[in-house]
Amino acid sequence: MDTIPLYDDLSLHVSEAGTGRPALILHGGGPATVAGLAGHLSRTTHTVTPVHPGWDGAHRPSWLTGMDDLALTYLHCLHRLGLRDVLVVGSSLGGWTAAEMAVRDTAGVITGLVLIDAVGVDVPGEPIRDFFSLDARGVAEYAWHDSQRFYVDPAGVPADQLARRAADMATMRTLAGDPYMHDPKLLRRLRHLDVPALLLWGESDRIVTPAYGAAYADAFRNGRLEVIPEAGHLPHIEQPAATFAAIDRFLHAAATGSPATTA
Repeated sequence: MDTIPLYDDLSLHVSEAGTGRPALILHGGGPATVAGLAGHLSRTTHTVTPVHPGWDGAHRPSWLTGMDDLALTYLHCLHRLGLRDVLVVGSSLGGWTAAEMAVRDTAGVITGLVLIDAVGVDVPGEPIRDFFSLDARGVAEYAWHDSQRFYVDPAGVPADQLARRAADMATMRTLAGDPYMHDPKLLRRLRHLDVPALLLWGESDRIVTPAYGAAYADAFRNGRLEVIPEAGHLPHIEQPAATFAAIDRFLHAAATGSPATTA
């Protein structure tokens, strides 16, 4: 993992792999959740996978208190690395970050978006589940299609891991707790974007439902929703083959100029 200095009080911890079109991969609840996704994309792209400031013990400066700060930080990172024609792939909170980056990208370095069960917008009638109020069992039931398979009893988790998770949640609350998990202005701002956007959604997600995802996709000028069966909030973990295939089709369509189709 490399360290990229951005400001006097902020350096990013970043993993890079592969060659080709650059792909910035942004995690949601934790960096480990996108490891498989980054591994797959590194076969065909140059992946840049950062740890968000405040996660996994990474330093978060006191001024970084909102999703706009995080989005601008990553835009600065892209410029610092000299990257162009960038695909930004984000899961959950990372998808929200990707959308916030795109609406602020006045230099046009972002040329594609993949948002996976992203939060970040306000959809009337489709509230975002209050993640902070859920215990471990509740997270499993609302976030996963197969809750029995993915439920982890906190009693069996080492104390240091529990402490790190608590710190990650505190950072998430600072960045996205008020207003809860959305930017009231983002949905309107997305209508001005021409960037192709693929929104992938787990059919069983009850944190943000597929209906929420459909409204999100409709907000883009060039957005499309694809629903992944038998998957919840993290389809790239529950159904990696179907999720990766959808992303590969999107990338192939972008490379060849052909319309993207579902399988």
